[in-house]
Amino acid sequence: MNRTDRLYALVEELRAAAPRARSARWLAGRFDVSVRTVERDLVALQEAGVPIWAEQGRTGGYAIDSAATLGPMGFTADEALAVLIGLGGLRRGPFREAAGTALRKVLAVMPAEDARRATSAAARIHLLEADDERPVVPEFAASLRADRVIRLAYRDRDGVLTHREVEPLGSIGKGGDWYLVGWCRLRGGVRAFRGDRMVSLEVTDERPAARSLRREELDIPYGTLRPILDEPR
Repeated sequence: MNRTDRLYALVEELRAAAPRARSARWLAGRFDVSVRTVERDLVALQEAGVPIWAEQGRTGGYAIDSAATLGPMGFTADEALAVLIGLGGLRRGPFREAAGTALRKVLAVMPAEDARRATSAAARIHLLEADDERPVVPEFAASLRADRVIRLAYRDRDGVLTHREVEPLGSIGKGGDWYLVGWCRLRGGVRAFRGDRMVSLEVTDERPAARSLRREELDIPYGTLRPILDEPR
């Protein structure tokens, strides 16, 4: 059994046993590997966000929150490949860490043969990207989900540094660049802030009043603005 198959099988074994725990020694015997290998696999799953915890004591071991884990993914081959491509395309930018852990989670809960076929097909697909990667502050993603005012130190295209309070309204991705769209209190209007020009970003405790964002306020001179998710019917 290869490691990808074993990671998936470990999750399923712990799910089947939940809420009881399985010892590392028991799991090692179950999968015919060393205790050290099992412990390393469990740490990898924990780092990927799988809710596994260790219970101390003579009858302790490892347990999983089965209610918080994904069931086996019934993707078609093309669906699985599309998911891997989508997550792989986010390996640069503000969502890189979340995309990486999400990819590992998806593979861990897919049936082993489906995961093998999907990764084999994905290995033949490449993305052509710029040689230089423009870093984005790690708080970028948090600013979108927090629904709070942010304090932003921002350097514009001319190199001028300003400090602003911004009410985040959304984000736009274009050609490898990510923009935070928000109501800028300094300018009194909607502005788009490029991620790699952010010097620092702090999420405050202030919850702003609800604002609606109109397409015409973005002042985008070219291209088509497409939402990630289709509107519900």
